[in-house]
Amino acid sequence: MGIKIELRGLALSKKIKTKSATIGIVGLGYVGLPLALEIVNKGFAVIGLDKDNEKITKLKSGNSYIADMSNAAIEKAVNEQKFKPTNDFSKLTQVDIIIICVPTPTTADGTPNISYIVDASNAIVQNVSSNTLVILESTTYPGTTEEVVQPILENGNFVIGQDLFLAYSPERVDPGNFNFSVSNTPKVVGGITPSCLEISKLFYESVINTNVFAVTSPKVAEMEKLLENTFRQINIALVNELSQICHKMDIDVWEVIEAASTKPYGFMPFTPGPGVGGHCIPVDPKYLLWAGQQHGIAATLIETADKINDSMPSFVVTRLESYLNAQGKEISDAEIVVIGVSYKPNINDFRESPALRVIDELMDKQCGLNVIDPFIDTFTVGNYMLNTVSLTKEIIQKADAVVILTNHTTIDYSLIDQHAALIFDTRNTHYLFENEKYYKL
Repeated sequence: MGIKIELRGLALSKKIKTKSATIGIVGLGYVGLPLALEIVNKGFAVIGLDKDNEKITKLKSGNSYIADMSNAAIEKAVNEQKFKPTNDFSKLTQVDIIIICVPTPTTADGTPNISYIVDASNAIVQNVSSNTLVILESTTYPGTTEEVVQPILENGNFVIGQDLFLAYSPERVDPGNFNFSVSNTPKVVGGITPSCLEISKLFYESVINTNVFAVTSPKVAEMEKLLENTFRQINIALVNELSQICHKMDIDVWEVIEAASTKPYGFMPFTPGPGVGGHCIPVDPKYLLWAGQQHGIAATLIETADKINDSMPSFVVTRLESYLNAQGKEISDAEIVVIGVSYKPNINDFRESPALRVIDELMDKQCGLNVIDPFIDTFTVGNYMLNTVSLTKEIIQKADAVVILTNHTTIDYSLIDQHAALIFDTRNTHYLFENEKYYKL
């Protein structure tokens, strides 16, 4: 980049190059924990900080709470003392680089809740030393790094770009994705000052095996992240709405998408489903919607996409009810088996999962309910704690319908195919069902 790092940053840059820098990760969830282990794999020592005592206890014992993070990898890093999990935020005095990976949910009315970022920033300023790099990775609205984090750090009498270095680099963690991980997913980074950008770029280049793309400011990096997930939300909403139209017209929406996918340019396939889940797609576009409203822009396309995706759980229940009625069965008298709680296959993450909404509506219908998810033992719907059960022939045979909400690859679909009275597949599960009462979304 040709930007000369400020004199006070030279020592930190040398620590990064020699991998003698100690890294602090604040927030050990689906973003922070994989990042911490990848940094350890690249030769750095990591102190992991989280307020959740249960998480810290599990990590110290070498136990993972994330489905695609192995116990062995955690145990190895802990035993070698390269990864030290703790809830003692005074340990931040020992680190050279701090990465904030805390949750950024929305409030009940859909506005951003950045209280976790504020709390993390306050904990940092109370313990941080000079010549430290602070990077925010939590998804948030444009301006958070400069308008929220920077003033908190400056209240500690630090000068950004001289005493402390501050940058924003959006996380790109995709749970359950075995093709792309922290190590081979390109990074975007924006710094407060040229020296902040230079040092943060140098750090990420020492951690990941692919491109680090520098942008002109944290705001650009923050907006870029919102674009990524809003792009997905809008395109998913398009095919979800298309699925409703196709159902009315007796057209197979999956065949339509497959046919459209043969075009080698100008089209990217998205698939419908019972709704959207996870932390990103249901939440991040609301940050962009809110940011637009603060500047007098009514982001009607984003708002409409959110409403369409939010309508899908009810659409699924209505469709299921119609199939039962066609068999002379009222849903209130029916026994239903639900396959899947998590928001995507082969993970134990059910944050914002549309399956929860479907299950809630089925409970309101007073039907009998068995929920099967090999990755989840217990989950909460409203005020109720529910347990999952094992898939057995007897459960399927007793059911009036099986609805597939998450297409885990470990499910025995042949058992369902052979013994189910009715199957409603909302995911176009990759199994050639032969059941006469098999229906797709």
